[in-house]
Amino acid sequence: MASVTVLCTTSVPDHVRGALTRWMIEPTPGLYVGTLSARVRDELWRVVSASIESGAAVLIHPEQNEQGYMLRTAGERRRIPVDFDGLTLVAFRPEEFQKPTERI
Repeated sequence: MASVTVLCTTSVPDHVRGALTRWMIEPTPGLYVGTLSARVRDELWRVVSASIESGAAVLIHPEQNEQGYMLRTAGERRRIPVDFDGLTLVAFRPEEFQKPTERI
């Protein structure tokens, strides 16, 4: 059964954005929303996570669990999903472990 899926991307290659817009709408840059089957959703996520390069992506889709949804991430992010007794919570990576950013 098809269900609403949300995918948020940051700094992904143009060909990935093009592939996503074939299946989903992009109401704001980097945010994709669509009604996808599990098979299409998983295939899109496989393509996105394999092509992420220096970018990042977060996928949220319905799932049969306590929260009613699943959260998947790819790429380097400060926020990390952590399983806490079956619930997905978001933890922050300490800043000292962050990659230094260039200042102009």
